[in-house]
Amino acid sequence: MTNSSETVAKILLKIKAISLNPKEPFRYDSGILSPVYIDNRLLISYPEERKIIRDLYIESMNSTGQQFDLIAATATAGIPHAAWVADKLNLPMVFVRGKAKDHGKKNRVEGVVKKRAKTAVIEDLISTGESSIETAKAVIGTGGEVSYIFAIITYGMKKADENFKANNLKLITLTTFADVLEIAEKSGQISGKEKEIILDWTKDPESWGKKNGF
Repeated sequence: MTNSSETVAKILLKIKAISLNPKEPFRYDSGILSPVYIDNRLLISYPEERKIIRDLYIESMNSTGQQFDLIAATATAGIPHAAWVADKLNLPMVFVRGKAKDHGKKNRVEGVVKKRAKTAVIEDLISTGESSIETAKAVIGTGGEVSYIFAIITYGMKKADENFKANNLKLITLTTFADVLEIAEKSGQISGKEKEIILDWTKDPESWGKKNGF
């Protein structure tokens, strides 16, 4: 675990952006039961913490050695972080809707993408990676170039790794769910057994609830 990953994990746990409850799991819109609920949107209410996250996004971008021309956000959770990053770097920004508007110009990409603009896609959370990949495809479809996706945290699901590889995209995250659970265990928020139960969810979310008697 790197120092920056530990810092981010502690921030997310401190502000309760991550809720862990293997005994009374959360039910998602899809019907899937989960022992974890992540709401990184809470970061917008914590100025000092969000500045740390912003600067670590920028640090991770710099680590690639690539010079970026544009910041692109996934809608909606990635928008505030992308805005703060773009502002700090004095770069233009766009955001990509989940689907094109059904009125007006029917835009899906909001903002200007210059031809061959090297673009950093900013996401907040990676599960399967599909939303950030769709964002990258939309930017590419309007003339930009995307090689990297940056996110605060990833669940570390195998499906995400497969999806990014299939689309020739590289993912860089500020922390990982495994690191968060390690911190949570060390601080006594969960037991070692609970950590394993929660990690098991990332391997097979669909059948986790039934497997654990819910």
